[in-house]
Amino acid sequence: MPAFSPIALPDPPRSRYRAPLHHGLGLALAVALAAPASASDNPPTGRDKRNDDSVFELGSVVVRGKRSQLPPNGEVVLTREQLDALNRETVGEAVAVLPGVNLSRNARNEDLVFVRGFDPRQVPVFLDGIPQYVPYDGYIDFGRFTTFDLAEIHVAKGTASLLYGPNTLGGAINLVTRKPSEPFQGDLRVGAGSGGERMAAANIGARKGMWYLQAGLSWRDANSFPLPDGFQDYKRVPTDTGDERENADRSDRRASIKIGLMPNDRDEYAIGYVRQDGEKGNPVYTGTANQGIRYWRWPYWDKESLYFIGNIGLGATSALKLRLYEDRYGNGLDAYTDASYSTPILSTSFPSVYEDRTRGASAELAFNTFERHDLRLALHYKEDRHEDRNPRSPDKRYRDVTTSIALEDGITLNDRYRLRLGASHEQRKAREVYFWPTGSTSANNALAELTRDVGEDGQLFAGISRKTRFPTIKDRYSARMGRALPNPNLKPETARHLELGWRGQAWTGARVEATLFRSSIDEMIQDTQVASTACGGMLCDQAQNIGEARHRGVELALQQRIGERVQLGGNYTWLDADNRSNPAIPITHVPRQRLFLHASWAPSPQWEAVATVEAERGRTVPYSGSGRSAFIPLDGYASIGLKGVWTPHAGLAIEVGGRNLGDRWYELSEGFPMPGRSWFANVIYRF
Repeated sequence: MPAFSPIALPDPPRSRYRAPLHHGLGLALAVALAAPASASDNPPTGRDKRNDDSVFELGSVVVRGKRSQLPPNGEVVLTREQLDALNRETVGEAVAVLPGVNLSRNARNEDLVFVRGFDPRQVPVFLDGIPQYVPYDGYIDFGRFTTFDLAEIHVAKGTASLLYGPNTLGGAINLVTRKPSEPFQGDLRVGAGSGGERMAAANIGARKGMWYLQAGLSWRDANSFPLPDGFQDYKRVPTDTGDERENADRSDRRASIKIGLMPNDRDEYAIGYVRQDGEKGNPVYTGTANQGIRYWRWPYWDKESLYFIGNIGLGATSALKLRLYEDRYGNGLDAYTDASYSTPILSTSFPSVYEDRTRGASAELAFNTFERHDLRLALHYKEDRHEDRNPRSPDKRYRDVTTSIALEDGITLNDRYRLRLGASHEQRKAREVYFWPTGSTSANNALAELTRDVGEDGQLFAGISRKTRFPTIKDRYSARMGRALPNPNLKPETARHLELGWRGQAWTGARVEATLFRSSIDEMIQDTQVASTACGGMLCDQAQNIGEARHRGVELALQQRIGERVQLGGNYTWLDADNRSNPAIPITHVPRQRLFLHASWAPSPQWEAVATVEAERGRTVPYSGSGRSAFIPLDGYASIGLKGVWTPHAGLAIEVGGRNLGDRWYELSEGFPMPGRSWFANVIYRF
């Protein structure tokens, strides 16, 4: 198990976006089917403990080394067992249990993840190493990505590998899928909870000879969620006066399938397809401001990915990993005049239809030719297309092409010291733009990390890196509903990271990690006002490279086993994020202090209790509807969770639990309450 893990254990008013993936990966399929056939070993067994063969290692970007109890350099890993133990059903909920990571929920009813103060545009998300972030604005809604078909989640921070490709300014999050390790295996689960919440999921894997198949289906649905004790809607015309949140329904469906071929010990080829369809309400602001109140609904939020990944052995000391992929994303947004949601707003902005498409490829060549060197060369190509459609305005089309080359070398200096060096060059060109000029920009990145083994499983580490992020299509060209002047000449944001830490066994049964970090960000993209009559007045907003920021902090993590029945652990993060260019405008949505604690007690093989505590303080957020420069500090909170698990016989688990048991009223964005006390019950069968 990786070190320092948190616990061991209606028809829309227009057609839904359903464009098929009909291009692209025929060559990949041909390569896979033409691979040489030879007998393979029987799949490994031993389900009583975690088996790395259940993880789709081709989906990893950084491979775990010989000291397998430690995570890869620069990464922390959440396993399938940890996701189940903590009932983390979405990626946003899952990664928020890690040090340095926090969750936010904005006015668009999106779950956003921040890593050491860096927002989702600066910490891209990957699925088996394939980029998943939306090309137009760089964001994804982490609440739409479920975890049922995942084997692991890898979170890398400032010294994230350059092999991920462009835009890893603050790190990277890689969702690694499952891979069967037995002839037939899987799990089935159903559940229900407060607010009309319902869930069902099935994941099945099979291996026969040199072939394997992994497939998954999941469905999550809810009508609403309970409001906390003491909640009050402060609007002049309140919309939330009952016990449950209005317009907070959601429905998410996900299907995935992967077919793989392993003709020998070194070669492996896999084709995967993932489709997710979602729709959601958008709860209305409930704070004291009386401007900017939205009555929105999202009739669809759909995404599908088709990809090929292959690993080809080249002689005794080299290998080539190939990735080919096509990804499509579409969403619809409807706006209404009031909370009855009966009269739609029809304008040049609504209804809004976004359609994005990405095609790309990468090649990673690994050389172990030189003694004590693990040398890797990676090439990336990515084409992003965005189309903005509205029946009352012209269609707007954009196309970006991003390329990069990265070189990274892991050097074993001696039995205790290892050095990781890397450098990359990246380029982005705007090939098609609506109305405005095209342009191009480039960036360079570098990293160095030194580790020293201490004892049997301890490690000292120090790292320094320079990372960049290209401005998105929205950053450069969005007029923001007529309020802004585009800026095609935006430059990349730049961050310089430093970190120093130690991890290992501090005393019997305990594993500890302590990290100091500092990041200096330059060329931050921020809005300023410029003289222009293009926005209907004398001034326009415009995004410019004018910002400077500094993030610094401490991360502490502890895991303690007491005998065979009790495990305790948790992590604490202190983060000081300063806007150096304009201290009057704070860095928002990032708590100054965050704590996550957990405990599990198994009095017998059939029974287990799991308790969690999440607490934070020092979060500052924009004050909704009040203007650009108004901000408000949110109250701190502590949320307690508890569940009991009964295992009547091997493979079957029945669990009942609750979240926010203190029914605390807290918010992650001003005017948007989080769920109050809620209950859930699940039945899980593993085979």
